[in-house]
Amino acid sequence: MRAHEIVQDQDGSNAAWVHAYLHRKEGDLSNARYWYRRAGKPVCEVPLADEWDSLAKALLGSPPS
Repeated sequence: MRAHEIVQDQDGSNAAWVHAYLHRKEGDLSNARYWYRRAGKPVCEVPLADEWDSLAKALLGSPPS
């Protein structure tokens, strides 16, 4: 997955969160848990689409109302 290749070369908690999400999406929960710890976040248990929305809002900001 190209996104995975890109994020693994990035530093910081946001990159770790994206990395965790990608491992979770791939079904690799063991690696996902590691990356959630690196991100300083609890292991996510909401549907992937909901986590993606949270990631996008956190990284891009919420659109103006």
